[in-house]
Amino acid sequence: MTLRHMTLAAALLGATALGAQAQDLRIGLESDPDVLDPDQSRTFVGRIVYTALCDKLVDVTPDLKIVPQLATEWSFSDDNTSITMKLREGVTFHDGTPFDAEAVARNIDRSLTLEESRRKSELASVAGTEVLGDHEIRIDLKEPDATVLAQLADRAGMMVSPDAAEAAGADFGANPVCSGPFKFKERVAQDRIVLEKFDDYWNADEIALDSVTYLPITDTTVRLANLQSGDIDIANRVAATDLKQLEGSDSIDIEQAVSLGYQGITFNVGNGDKGDNPWGNDARLRRALSLAIGRDIINQVVFDGNFRPGNQPFPDTSPWYDADYPLPERDVEAARALLEEAGYGDGIALEVQVPNRPENLQLMQVIQSMASEAGIDVSLTSKEFATMLNDQTAGDFTASQVGWSGRIDPDGNIHQFVTTGAGLNDAGYSNEEVDRLLNEARTLADEGERKALYDQARAILQEEAPIVYLYHDTWITGLDKSVEGFVPYPDGMIRLEGVTLNAD
Repeated sequence: MTLRHMTLAAALLGATALGAQAQDLRIGLESDPDVLDPDQSRTFVGRIVYTALCDKLVDVTPDLKIVPQLATEWSFSDDNTSITMKLREGVTFHDGTPFDAEAVARNIDRSLTLEESRRKSELASVAGTEVLGDHEIRIDLKEPDATVLAQLADRAGMMVSPDAAEAAGADFGANPVCSGPFKFKERVAQDRIVLEKFDDYWNADEIALDSVTYLPITDTTVRLANLQSGDIDIANRVAATDLKQLEGSDSIDIEQAVSLGYQGITFNVGNGDKGDNPWGNDARLRRALSLAIGRDIINQVVFDGNFRPGNQPFPDTSPWYDADYPLPERDVEAARALLEEAGYGDGIALEVQVPNRPENLQLMQVIQSMASEAGIDVSLTSKEFATMLNDQTAGDFTASQVGWSGRIDPDGNIHQFVTTGAGLNDAGYSNEEVDRLLNEARTLADEGERKALYDQARAILQEEAPIVYLYHDTWITGLDKSVEGFVPYPDGMIRLEGVTLNAD
Protein backbone atom coordinates (compact mmCIF):
# COMPACT_ATOMS: atom_id res chain seq x y z
CA MET A 1 0.00 0.00 0.00
CA THR A 2 1.38 3.40 -0.93
CA LEU A 3 1.89 6.15 1.62
CA ARG A 4 -0.96 8.10 0.00
CA HIS A 5 -3.32 5.15 0.38
CA MET A 6 -2.23 4.63 3.97
CA THR A 7 -2.87 8.29 4.74
CA LEU A 8 -6.31 8.14 3.12
CA ALA A 9 -7.18 4.98 5.03
CA ALA A 10 -6.09 6.61 8.29
CA ALA A 11 -8.17 9.66 7.47
CA LEU A 12 -11.23 7.52 6.78
CA LEU A 13 -10.72 5.63 10.04
CA GLY A 14 -10.35 8.92 11.87
CA ALA A 15 -13.53 10.27 10.32
CA THR A 16 -15.40 7.13 11.31
CA ALA A 17 -14.14 7.40 14.87
CA LEU A 18 -15.12 11.06 14.99
CA GLY A 19 -18.59 10.29 13.69
CA ALA A 20 -19.01 7.66 16.36
CA GLN A 21 -17.51 9.80 19.10
CA ALA A 22 -19.50 9.52 22.30
CA GLN A 23 -21.74 12.46 23.11
CA ASP A 24 -20.68 13.00 26.71
CA LEU A 25 -22.01 16.28 28.10
CA ARG A 26 -20.42 17.95 31.15
CA ILE A 27 -22.44 20.45 33.17
CA GLY A 28 -20.94 22.68 35.85
CA LEU A 29 -23.35 23.31 38.72
CA GLU A 30 -23.20 26.04 41.35
CA SER A 31 -23.28 23.49 44.18
CA ASP A 32 -23.58 19.79 44.94
CA PRO A 33 -27.19 18.54 44.97
CA ASP A 34 -28.60 17.09 48.15
CA VAL A 35 -30.12 13.59 48.29
CA LEU A 36 -31.29 12.34 44.86
CA ASP A 37 -34.74 11.31 46.05
CA PRO A 38 -37.57 13.47 44.66
CA ASP A 39 -39.53 13.01 47.88
CA GLN A 40 -36.71 14.13 50.15
CA SER A 41 -34.70 16.63 48.15
CA ARG A 42 -34.98 20.41 48.14
CA THR A 43 -32.05 21.91 46.17
CA PHE A 44 -32.37 23.78 42.89
CA VAL A 45 -29.38 21.97 41.39
CA GLY A 46 -30.96 18.66 42.36
CA ARG A 47 -33.93 19.56 40.18
CA ILE A 48 -31.53 20.14 37.27
CA VAL A 49 -30.26 16.57 37.65
CA TYR A 50 -33.85 15.29 37.83
CA THR A 51 -34.68 16.75 34.40
CA ALA A 52 -32.43 14.04 32.97
CA LEU A 53 -33.08 11.34 35.56
CA CYS A 54 -36.77 11.42 36.52
CA ASP A 55 -39.72 12.06 34.22
CA LYS A 56 -42.84 13.65 35.71
CA LEU A 57 -46.53 13.20 35.11
CA VAL A 58 -46.63 16.60 33.39
CA ASP A 59 -44.05 19.17 32.32
CA VAL A 60 -44.05 22.83 31.30
CA THR A 61 -43.15 24.67 28.10
CA PRO A 62 -40.77 27.67 27.98
CA ASP A 63 -43.84 29.90 28.26
CA LEU A 64 -44.97 27.92 31.34
CA LYS A 65 -47.91 26.03 29.87
CA ILE A 66 -48.50 22.59 31.40
CA VAL A 67 -48.05 19.80 28.85
CA PRO A 68 -48.05 15.97 28.89
CA GLN A 69 -45.05 13.91 29.90
CA LEU A 70 -45.90 10.56 31.54
CA ALA A 71 -49.59 11.51 31.64
CA THR A 72 -50.91 12.00 28.11
CA GLU A 73 -54.19 13.69 29.04
CA TRP A 74 -56.23 14.65 32.10
CA SER A 75 -59.59 16.05 33.12
CA PHE A 76 -61.10 17.44 36.33
CA SER A 77 -64.44 16.39 37.73
CA ASP A 78 -67.30 18.88 37.57
CA ASP A 79 -66.76 19.86 41.21
CA ASN A 80 -62.94 19.96 40.79
CA THR A 81 -62.40 17.39 43.53
CA SER A 82 -60.76 14.76 41.37
CA ILE A 83 -58.49 14.56 38.37
CA THR A 84 -58.45 11.59 35.98
CA MET A 85 -55.25 10.93 34.08
CA LYS A 86 -54.52 8.69 31.13
CA LEU A 87 -50.94 7.48 31.24
CA ARG A 88 -48.35 6.88 28.58
CA GLU A 89 -48.01 3.23 27.55
CA GLY A 90 -44.75 1.45 26.81
CA VAL A 91 -42.77 3.22 29.54
CA THR A 92 -40.40 1.35 31.84
CA PHE A 93 -38.36 2.37 34.84
CA HIS A 94 -34.59 2.05 34.73
CA ASP A 95 -34.78 -1.30 36.54
CA GLY A 96 -37.09 -2.72 33.87
CA THR A 97 -40.31 -2.60 35.86
CA PRO A 98 -43.30 -1.18 33.97
CA PHE A 99 -44.74 2.26 34.49
CA ASP A 100 -48.50 2.03 34.98
CA ALA A 101 -51.35 3.35 37.08
CA GLU A 102 -50.39 1.20 40.04
CA ALA A 103 -46.91 2.72 39.98
CA VAL A 104 -48.40 6.23 40.04
CA ALA A 105 -50.61 5.29 43.01
CA ARG A 106 -47.63 3.94 44.91
CA ASN A 107 -45.55 7.05 44.12
CA ILE A 108 -48.23 9.40 45.40
CA ASP A 109 -48.70 7.29 48.53
CA ARG A 110 -44.94 7.42 49.16
CA SER A 111 -44.90 11.20 48.80
CA LEU A 112 -47.67 11.45 51.38
CA THR A 113 -46.50 8.83 53.89
CA LEU A 114 -42.70 8.57 53.79
CA GLU A 115 -41.55 10.06 57.07
CA GLU A 116 -38.79 12.04 55.39
CA SER A 117 -40.95 13.30 52.52
CA ARG A 118 -40.94 17.04 51.79
CA ARG A 119 -43.80 16.68 49.33
CA LYS A 120 -46.52 16.24 51.95
CA SER A 121 -47.54 19.90 52.02
CA GLU A 122 -47.45 20.13 48.22
CA LEU A 123 -49.91 17.22 47.98
CA ALA A 124 -51.85 17.99 51.15
CA SER A 125 -55.11 18.21 49.21
CA VAL A 126 -54.80 14.64 47.91
CA ALA A 127 -57.19 12.26 49.65
CA GLY A 128 -56.14 9.16 47.73
CA THR A 129 -56.00 7.49 44.34
CA GLU A 130 -58.11 5.00 42.43
CA VAL A 131 -56.58 2.78 39.72
CA LEU A 132 -59.14 2.72 36.88
CA GLY A 133 -57.13 0.59 34.47
CA ASP A 134 -53.59 -0.36 33.58
CA HIS A 135 -52.93 3.15 32.32
CA GLU A 136 -55.65 5.25 33.87
CA ILE A 137 -55.81 6.69 37.38
CA ARG A 138 -58.01 9.05 39.34
CA ILE A 139 -56.52 11.31 41.97
CA ASP A 140 -59.12 12.26 44.56
CA LEU A 141 -58.86 15.55 46.39
CA LYS A 142 -60.13 16.56 49.82
CA GLU A 143 -61.22 19.84 48.27
CA PRO A 144 -60.64 21.69 45.00
CA ASP A 145 -56.95 22.47 44.51
CA ALA A 146 -55.88 24.94 41.83
CA THR A 147 -52.22 24.06 42.42
CA VAL A 148 -52.23 20.31 41.94
CA LEU A 149 -51.18 20.21 38.26
CA ALA A 150 -48.34 22.64 38.92
CA GLN A 151 -47.18 20.42 41.79
CA LEU A 152 -47.23 17.38 39.50
CA ALA A 153 -45.03 19.31 37.05
CA ASP A 154 -42.26 19.23 39.64
CA ARG A 155 -40.84 16.86 42.25
CA ALA A 156 -44.26 15.77 43.52
CA GLY A 157 -44.98 14.46 40.02
CA MET A 158 -41.64 12.67 39.48
CA MET A 159 -42.12 8.95 39.11
CA VAL A 160 -39.63 6.55 40.68
CA SER A 161 -39.60 2.78 40.52
CA PRO A 162 -41.98 1.84 43.36
CA ASP A 163 -40.28 -1.50 43.93
CA ALA A 164 -36.84 0.07 44.20
CA ALA A 165 -38.16 2.84 46.44
CA GLU A 166 -39.92 0.39 48.74
CA ALA A 167 -36.81 -1.77 49.04
CA ALA A 168 -34.49 1.15 49.76
CA GLY A 169 -36.77 3.27 51.95
CA ALA A 170 -35.14 6.51 53.04
CA ASP A 171 -31.87 5.40 51.39
CA PHE A 172 -33.38 5.45 47.88
CA GLY A 173 -31.37 8.55 46.94
CA ALA A 174 -28.11 6.58 47.10
CA ASN A 175 -29.14 4.68 43.95
CA PRO A 176 -32.19 6.40 42.43
CA VAL A 177 -34.26 4.49 39.87
CA CYS A 178 -36.56 6.62 37.71
CA SER A 179 -37.85 6.60 34.13
CA GLY A 180 -36.11 9.59 32.57
CA PRO A 181 -33.84 9.65 29.50
CA PHE A 182 -30.74 8.93 31.60
CA LYS A 183 -30.16 6.42 34.40
CA PHE A 184 -27.98 6.75 37.46
CA LYS A 185 -24.41 5.45 37.13
CA GLU A 186 -22.37 6.88 40.00
CA ARG A 187 -22.01 9.71 42.46
CA VAL A 188 -18.93 10.99 44.25
CA ALA A 189 -19.97 13.59 46.82
CA GLN A 190 -18.69 17.11 46.07
CA ASP A 191 -17.10 15.81 42.85
CA ARG A 192 -19.53 14.43 40.25
CA ILE A 193 -22.84 12.79 39.41
CA VAL A 194 -22.76 10.63 36.29
CA LEU A 195 -25.83 9.52 34.34
CA GLU A 196 -25.82 7.33 31.25
CA LYS A 197 -28.33 7.07 28.43
CA PHE A 198 -31.31 4.81 29.08
CA ASP A 199 -31.74 2.87 25.84
CA ASP A 200 -35.35 1.91 26.56
CA TYR A 201 -36.52 5.50 27.12
CA TRP A 202 -39.96 6.10 25.63
CA ASN A 203 -38.80 9.28 23.86
CA ALA A 204 -35.33 8.07 22.89
CA ASP A 205 -35.44 9.73 19.47
CA GLU A 206 -35.10 13.11 21.19
CA ILE A 207 -31.98 12.10 23.13
CA ALA A 208 -28.67 12.33 21.26
CA LEU A 209 -26.32 12.32 24.25
CA ASP A 210 -24.69 9.15 25.58
CA SER A 211 -24.02 10.43 29.07
CA VAL A 212 -24.19 13.53 31.21
CA THR A 213 -21.87 14.39 34.08
CA TYR A 214 -22.77 17.06 36.66
CA LEU A 215 -19.79 18.71 38.32
CA PRO A 216 -20.30 20.91 41.40
CA ILE A 217 -18.09 24.01 40.99
CA THR A 218 -19.15 26.51 43.62
CA ASP A 219 -16.91 29.39 42.58
CA THR A 220 -18.52 31.27 39.68
CA THR A 221 -15.12 32.45 38.40
CA VAL A 222 -13.74 28.91 38.41
CA ARG A 223 -16.94 27.58 36.80
CA LEU A 224 -16.65 30.12 33.99
CA ALA A 225 -12.93 29.37 33.57
CA ASN A 226 -13.80 25.68 33.16
CA LEU A 227 -16.31 26.62 30.47
CA GLN A 228 -13.79 28.84 28.69
CA SER A 229 -11.13 26.12 28.77
CA GLY A 230 -13.51 23.47 27.41
CA ASP A 231 -13.47 21.37 30.58
CA ILE A 232 -17.26 21.70 30.83
CA ASP A 233 -19.85 22.24 28.11
CA ILE A 234 -22.56 24.05 30.09
CA ALA A 235 -22.29 26.28 33.16
CA ASN A 236 -25.38 27.11 35.16
CA ARG A 237 -25.71 30.51 36.84
CA VAL A 238 -22.99 32.46 35.12
CA ALA A 239 -22.35 35.55 37.25
CA ALA A 240 -24.19 38.65 36.08
CA THR A 241 -20.92 40.59 36.44
CA ASP A 242 -19.30 38.35 33.79
CA LEU A 243 -21.80 39.14 31.06
CA LYS A 244 -19.89 42.12 29.69
CA GLN A 245 -16.66 40.17 29.22
CA LEU A 246 -18.57 37.41 27.39
CA GLU A 247 -20.18 39.73 24.85
CA GLY A 248 -19.01 38.74 21.40
CA SER A 249 -17.19 35.62 22.63
CA ASP A 250 -16.12 33.27 19.84
CA SER A 251 -16.34 30.20 22.08
CA ILE A 252 -19.28 30.77 24.44
CA ASP A 253 -22.98 31.44 23.96
CA ILE A 254 -25.18 32.92 26.69
CA GLU A 255 -28.87 32.13 27.22
CA GLN A 256 -31.05 33.99 29.75
CA ALA A 257 -34.48 33.61 31.33
CA VAL A 258 -36.05 35.61 34.17
CA SER A 259 -36.46 33.48 37.28
CA LEU A 260 -39.76 32.56 38.86
CA GLY A 261 -38.21 32.62 42.33
CA TYR A 262 -36.43 34.85 44.82
CA GLN A 263 -33.47 35.23 47.15
CA GLY A 264 -33.86 36.37 50.73
CA ILE A 265 -32.99 35.93 54.39
CA THR A 266 -35.01 33.39 56.38
CA PHE A 267 -35.17 33.85 60.16
CA ASN A 268 -35.61 31.10 62.72
CA VAL A 269 -38.76 32.25 64.52
CA GLY A 270 -39.90 28.93 65.95
CA ASN A 271 -37.84 26.01 64.71
CA GLY A 272 -36.50 24.56 67.93
CA ASP A 273 -34.56 26.19 70.77
CA LYS A 274 -32.50 28.41 68.47
CA GLY A 275 -35.66 30.23 67.46
CA ASP A 276 -35.89 31.61 71.00
CA ASN A 277 -33.68 34.64 70.40
CA PRO A 278 -34.30 38.38 69.89
CA TRP A 279 -34.42 38.04 66.11
CA GLY A 280 -36.85 35.14 66.28
CA ASN A 281 -39.02 36.74 68.96
CA ASP A 282 -39.36 40.33 67.74
CA ALA A 283 -40.52 41.17 64.21
CA ARG A 284 -39.38 44.78 64.70
CA LEU A 285 -35.77 43.64 64.46
CA ARG A 286 -36.43 41.78 61.24
CA ARG A 287 -38.21 44.78 59.75
CA ALA A 288 -35.31 46.98 60.86
CA LEU A 289 -32.86 44.86 58.91
CA SER A 290 -35.14 45.05 55.87
CA LEU A 291 -35.22 48.84 56.10
CA ALA A 292 -31.44 49.01 56.41
CA ILE A 293 -30.97 47.17 53.10
CA GLY A 294 -30.83 49.05 49.81
CA ARG A 295 -32.09 46.54 47.30
CA ASP A 296 -31.29 48.72 44.29
CA ILE A 297 -27.76 49.12 45.65
CA ILE A 298 -27.40 45.33 45.86
CA ASN A 299 -28.57 44.93 42.28
CA GLN A 300 -26.06 47.47 40.97
CA VAL A 301 -23.05 46.55 43.12
CA VAL A 302 -23.37 42.75 43.11
CA PHE A 303 -25.21 42.05 39.85
CA ASP A 304 -24.37 44.95 37.51
CA GLY A 305 -28.06 45.82 37.38
CA ASN A 306 -29.00 42.53 35.67
CA PHE A 307 -31.38 41.21 38.33
CA ARG A 308 -34.64 42.60 39.79
CA PRO A 309 -34.76 44.00 43.35
CA GLY A 310 -37.56 42.40 45.33
CA ASN A 311 -39.53 42.47 48.56
CA GLN A 312 -42.06 39.67 47.97
CA PRO A 313 -42.11 36.04 46.82
CA PHE A 314 -43.04 37.32 43.34
CA PRO A 315 -41.23 39.95 41.20
CA ASP A 316 -43.01 43.19 40.45
CA THR A 317 -43.57 41.94 36.89
CA SER A 318 -45.78 39.12 38.20
CA PRO A 319 -49.58 39.40 38.25
CA TRP A 320 -49.39 38.09 41.83
CA TYR A 321 -47.26 40.98 43.10
CA ASP A 322 -48.99 43.06 45.80
CA ALA A 323 -48.72 46.68 44.68
CA ASP A 324 -49.85 47.88 48.13
CA TYR A 325 -46.36 46.96 49.35
CA PRO A 326 -43.97 48.40 46.75
CA LEU A 327 -40.22 48.01 46.95
CA PRO A 328 -39.13 49.94 50.08
CA GLU A 329 -36.55 52.68 49.94
CA ARG A 330 -33.54 52.20 52.18
CA ASP A 331 -34.23 54.07 55.44
CA VAL A 332 -31.43 53.81 58.01
CA GLU A 333 -33.12 56.22 60.44
CA ALA A 334 -36.34 54.22 60.41
CA ALA A 335 -34.32 51.06 61.00
CA ARG A 336 -32.58 52.67 64.00
CA ALA A 337 -35.94 53.81 65.36
CA LEU A 338 -37.27 50.25 65.27
CA LEU A 339 -34.18 48.98 67.08
CA GLU A 340 -34.67 51.68 69.72
CA GLU A 341 -38.32 50.76 70.11
CA ALA A 342 -37.37 47.11 70.54
CA GLY A 343 -34.84 47.99 73.25
CA TYR A 344 -31.67 47.71 71.17
CA GLY A 345 -30.78 51.34 70.66
CA ASP A 346 -27.13 50.53 71.32
CA GLY A 347 -27.12 47.95 68.53
CA ILE A 348 -27.55 44.21 68.20
CA ALA A 349 -25.62 41.31 66.66
CA LEU A 350 -26.98 38.90 64.04
CA GLU A 351 -25.36 35.71 62.78
CA VAL A 352 -26.34 34.77 59.21
CA GLN A 353 -25.36 31.50 57.59
CA VAL A 354 -24.60 31.84 53.88
CA PRO A 355 -23.71 29.41 51.07
CA ASN A 356 -19.98 29.23 50.34
CA ARG A 357 -20.44 30.68 46.87
CA PRO A 358 -18.75 33.96 45.93
CA GLU A 359 -21.96 35.61 44.73
CA ASN A 360 -23.81 34.87 47.98
CA LEU A 361 -20.86 35.94 50.08
CA GLN A 362 -20.51 39.20 48.18
CA LEU A 363 -24.25 39.82 48.60
CA MET A 364 -24.04 39.34 52.36
CA GLN A 365 -20.91 41.44 52.66
CA VAL A 366 -22.77 44.34 51.04
CA ILE A 367 -25.71 43.76 53.42
CA GLN A 368 -23.28 43.49 56.33
CA SER A 369 -21.92 46.94 55.49
CA MET A 370 -25.38 48.52 55.10
CA ALA A 371 -26.74 46.91 58.27
CA SER A 372 -23.83 48.24 60.32
CA GLU A 373 -24.94 51.80 59.58
CA ALA A 374 -28.20 51.05 61.38
CA GLY A 375 -26.51 49.45 64.39
CA ILE A 376 -26.84 45.81 63.30
CA ASP A 377 -23.59 43.85 63.59
CA VAL A 378 -23.94 41.03 61.04
CA SER A 379 -21.51 38.12 61.26
CA LEU A 380 -21.35 35.56 58.44
CA THR A 381 -20.95 31.80 58.73
CA SER A 382 -20.10 30.29 55.35
CA LYS A 383 -21.29 26.72 54.72
CA GLU A 384 -21.49 24.22 51.89
CA PHE A 385 -25.02 24.59 50.53
CA ALA A 386 -26.40 21.12 51.33
CA THR A 387 -24.96 21.37 54.85
CA MET A 388 -26.60 24.75 55.29
CA LEU A 389 -29.97 23.34 54.24
CA ASN A 390 -29.60 20.45 56.68
CA ASP A 391 -28.89 22.93 59.48
CA GLN A 392 -31.94 24.95 58.48
CA THR A 393 -34.15 21.89 58.61
CA ALA A 394 -32.77 21.00 62.05
CA GLY A 395 -33.34 24.54 63.33
CA ASP A 396 -29.62 25.03 63.88
CA PHE A 397 -29.50 28.65 62.71
CA THR A 398 -30.57 32.17 63.59
CA ALA A 399 -30.83 33.52 60.04
CA SER A 400 -30.01 32.04 56.67
CA GLN A 401 -29.39 33.63 53.30
CA VAL A 402 -31.33 31.29 51.07
CA GLY A 403 -33.58 31.47 48.06
CA TRP A 404 -36.08 29.53 46.02
CA SER A 405 -36.01 28.79 42.31
CA GLY A 406 -39.73 29.46 41.91
CA ARG A 407 -42.82 27.66 40.70
CA ILE A 408 -45.34 28.36 37.96
CA ASP A 409 -48.21 28.61 40.45
CA PRO A 410 -47.92 31.31 43.16
CA ASP A 411 -48.72 28.77 45.85
CA GLY A 412 -45.34 27.15 45.17
CA ASN A 413 -43.48 30.30 46.20
CA ILE A 414 -45.20 30.88 49.53
CA HIS A 415 -47.39 28.12 50.99
CA GLN A 416 -44.73 25.57 51.91
CA PHE A 417 -42.51 28.23 53.49
CA VAL A 418 -44.92 29.94 55.88
CA THR A 419 -47.83 27.61 56.68
CA THR A 420 -47.67 25.70 59.95
CA GLY A 421 -45.65 22.49 59.66
CA ALA A 422 -45.09 22.77 55.90
CA GLY A 423 -42.18 20.85 54.40
CA LEU A 424 -39.94 23.85 53.69
CA ASN A 425 -40.99 26.02 56.65
CA ASP A 426 -37.50 26.10 58.16
CA ALA A 427 -38.41 29.36 59.90
CA GLY A 428 -40.85 27.46 62.09
CA TYR A 429 -43.35 30.26 61.39
CA SER A 430 -46.96 29.70 62.40
CA ASN A 431 -49.95 32.00 62.09
CA GLU A 432 -53.48 30.64 61.98
CA GLU A 433 -54.78 33.45 59.76
CA VAL A 434 -51.96 33.03 57.25
CA ASP A 435 -52.68 29.29 57.22
CA ARG A 436 -56.38 29.93 56.58
CA LEU A 437 -55.77 32.43 53.77
CA LEU A 438 -53.17 30.37 51.93
CA ASN A 439 -55.07 27.11 52.32
CA GLU A 440 -58.24 28.72 51.00
CA ALA A 441 -56.34 30.22 48.05
CA ARG A 442 -55.47 26.69 46.97
CA THR A 443 -59.16 25.82 46.59
CA LEU A 444 -60.12 28.66 44.23
CA ALA A 445 -59.92 28.65 40.45
CA ASP A 446 -60.59 32.38 39.96
CA GLU A 447 -57.26 34.24 39.86
CA GLY A 448 -58.75 37.47 41.19
CA GLU A 449 -60.19 35.74 44.23
CA ARG A 450 -56.92 33.91 44.83
CA LYS A 451 -54.88 37.10 44.58
CA ALA A 452 -57.08 38.84 47.13
CA LEU A 453 -56.25 36.09 49.63
CA TYR A 454 -52.52 36.21 48.84
CA ASP A 455 -52.61 39.98 49.35
CA GLN A 456 -54.24 39.56 52.76
CA ALA A 457 -51.59 37.03 53.74
CA ARG A 458 -48.85 39.34 52.47
CA ALA A 459 -50.13 42.14 54.72
CA ILE A 460 -49.53 39.91 57.74
CA LEU A 461 -46.22 38.56 56.48
CA GLN A 462 -45.03 42.09 55.72
CA GLU A 463 -45.36 42.92 59.41
CA GLU A 464 -44.06 39.66 60.84
CA ALA A 465 -41.26 39.24 58.26
CA PRO A 466 -40.17 35.62 58.82
CA ILE A 467 -38.52 36.00 55.41
CA VAL A 468 -36.90 39.23 54.22
CA TYR A 469 -36.96 39.17 50.42
CA LEU A 470 -34.03 40.73 48.53
CA TYR A 471 -34.09 40.16 44.77
CA HIS A 472 -35.14 37.96 41.86
CA ASP A 473 -32.53 36.18 39.72
CA THR A 474 -32.11 36.01 36.01
CA TRP A 475 -31.00 32.52 35.03
CA ILE A 476 -27.81 33.00 32.99
CA THR A 477 -26.54 29.83 31.33
CA GLY A 478 -23.18 29.62 29.59
CA LEU A 479 -22.81 27.21 26.67
CA ASP A 480 -19.79 26.05 24.74
CA LYS A 481 -20.31 26.78 21.05
CA SER A 482 -20.40 23.02 20.42
CA VAL A 483 -23.69 22.73 22.34
CA GLU A 484 -26.70 22.92 20.05
CA GLY A 485 -30.43 22.67 20.70
CA PHE A 486 -30.48 24.12 24.24
CA VAL A 487 -33.66 26.02 25.16
CA PRO A 488 -33.73 28.29 28.27
CA TYR A 489 -36.70 27.99 30.65
CA PRO A 490 -37.88 30.41 33.37
CA ASP A 491 -37.64 27.57 35.89
CA GLY A 492 -33.88 27.44 35.31
CA MET A 493 -33.83 23.77 34.40
CA ILE A 494 -31.37 22.35 31.87
CA ARG A 495 -33.50 20.07 29.71
CA LEU A 496 -31.56 17.75 27.40
CA GLU A 497 -34.15 16.76 24.79
CA GLY A 498 -32.77 17.82 21.41
CA VAL A 499 -29.38 18.86 22.85
CA THR A 500 -26.33 17.72 20.88
CA LEU A 501 -22.58 18.27 20.89
CA ASN A 502 -21.25 19.37 17.51
CA ALA A 503 -17.56 18.43 17.27
CA ASP A 504 -17.07 20.91 14.43
